[in-house]
Amino acid sequence: MNFLKQHRVKTGVVFVTVLLAFWLIVALQRSVILLTDPEPVAKALGVAYLLLPLIGAWALIRELSFGAQTERMASALHTEGGLPVDDLPRTPAGRIVREAADAQFPAYQADAETNPGDWRSWFRLSCAYDAAGDRTRARRSMRHAAKLFRGRPD
Repeated sequence: MNFLKQHRVKTGVVFVTVLLAFWLIVALQRSVILLTDPEPVAKALGVAYLLLPLIGAWALIRELSFGAQTERMASALHTEGGLPVDDLPRTPAGRIVREAADAQFPAYQADAETNPGDWRSWFRLSCAYDAAGDRTRARRSMRHAAKLFRGRPD
């Protein structure tokens, strides 16, 4: 039980991945059944149904790669002692107090503007966006940090 508690997120990712893989297999099977049917409409549906598992597999691989890359960056920052400190106040439910996150945000934004080619600054900016509740910009910043980390700036 302690292992599950420590690796709660990874356990959830594995669970969702297994469910999605099962769905992909079933969808692929159904598309093959439709493709073998002699009716042209069934064949057209089979081709359309075949696209769903292909798109799903692409999205799964992309998200798992993104997660693994983020974990590698976090590990490197942890080793360097550069991870942002999680000392923001929280509500009784465990959520970060938005005003506190908003107050810290400008420092991380200024760091990324000052060091636009440093993946560490973009990683920390992504964490600041996430703490402030802006998940879209957090993911965009983390993807940019990953490109810089791999040595492929825009």
